[in-house]
Amino acid sequence: MPRLFADLTPLKVSKDYRRIWTALSISNIGQQMTALAVGFQVYNLTHSSFAVGLVGLFQLVPLIGFGLYGGMLSDVHDRRMLGLVTALGLMACSVALLTQSLLDVGSVALLYLVVAVQSAFFAVGNPARSSIIPRLVGRDLLPAANALGMLAWSVGFTMGPLLGGAVIAASGGSFAPAYAVDVLAFTVVVYAMWRLPAILPEGETPTKAGWAAVRDGITFLRDKKNLQMSFYVDIAAMVFGMPRALFPAIAFAFYPDDLAMAATAVGLLSAAPAVGAAISGVFSAPLGHVRRQGLAVVLSVFAWGLSIAVFGLVHSLWVACVFLAIAGAADNVSAIFRSTILQSATPDEYRGRLQGIFTVVVAGGPRLGDLESGTVAALFGETFSVVSGGIACIVVTGALVAAMPQFLSYDGKHPVP
Repeated sequence: MPRLFADLTPLKVSKDYRRIWTALSISNIGQQMTALAVGFQVYNLTHSSFAVGLVGLFQLVPLIGFGLYGGMLSDVHDRRMLGLVTALGLMACSVALLTQSLLDVGSVALLYLVVAVQSAFFAVGNPARSSIIPRLVGRDLLPAANALGMLAWSVGFTMGPLLGGAVIAASGGSFAPAYAVDVLAFTVVVYAMWRLPAILPEGETPTKAGWAAVRDGITFLRDKKNLQMSFYVDIAAMVFGMPRALFPAIAFAFYPDDLAMAATAVGLLSAAPAVGAAISGVFSAPLGHVRRQGLAVVLSVFAWGLSIAVFGLVHSLWVACVFLAIAGAADNVSAIFRSTILQSATPDEYRGRLQGIFTVVVAGGPRLGDLESGTVAALFGETFSVVSGGIACIVVTGALVAAMPQFLSYDGKHPVP
């Protein structure tokens, strides 16, 4: 009988991967509790979806610069040390968020500043952590490892918002408990990174330093159409189809006079895509046999855009959560194959820099999407913002496929960048 459930082989063959996977699974929960708390705190202070969308902008700017530069650092220095130092920096940012909440500072500007610094640490550390994975499990197990990684991400995005909304509601609107959990969760990541052996880049290290090496990475990507396409379709999906900045406003529309219920609704809306992603991750074993991975990515992005557009039209919280879950399942499949394409088709000496670009795209796209959806909502309303974004995602992805049709034939057994 064909395997249906997630392939656990990477967890069995590598204790280092198992330790990192467990630590990131725990940390993802704390990070998503913090993400929900920051957005909800900004909305609580301003009652503006545009102000919540600006959180994404303040995260995006350092993410671009530090993501590209951090990828270069991963191709030059010990990736384990980079992961350790940035985990400590992220923990310090969570401590700052906890402190401002306990002191009831009430400053939106301070929240913007902390999330900007937090984004910079994430941008440097994520390429290092991602570049480590192929060295721990090998290329043949990459689809399984990426499916497990996305499953951990999905669990975090499910449990984090639900727990975040619950603790905010239970504490009478205090955001400190959510930030405190994030601080504790980062201690596990610090321990896991500390236990790794040194992981130096293989092959030739960049002969140029600093931004010159970053430019070399971009030059390598210039004629690599399949890698480019994996980035472009994700940008289309996240910039146009990511409605999370609107969740506080949508939740208050459901429960205008009940802060506790609105907080719970924000948690449910935020968690719903991850529930779908988690379900698709649990049943991800068949994905390891898919060879036309480019086609799978495109079909998944189409499904994401359609589900988001329908979500914008429903008027029931529970029906809305169902369509968000469908969208999350589609996005998870896309993410598994996009990660596999990048890790398989990129030589190790460029892997850090390409993971840096990947970090900018994957983490920056949703932030830009926050700004886009918040701005459109401020001009035309939340419903128009969500529906138009889902449709735009489908249209732009279709145009990209027309421009680069060879991506549909990408073969996972014979990776070509």
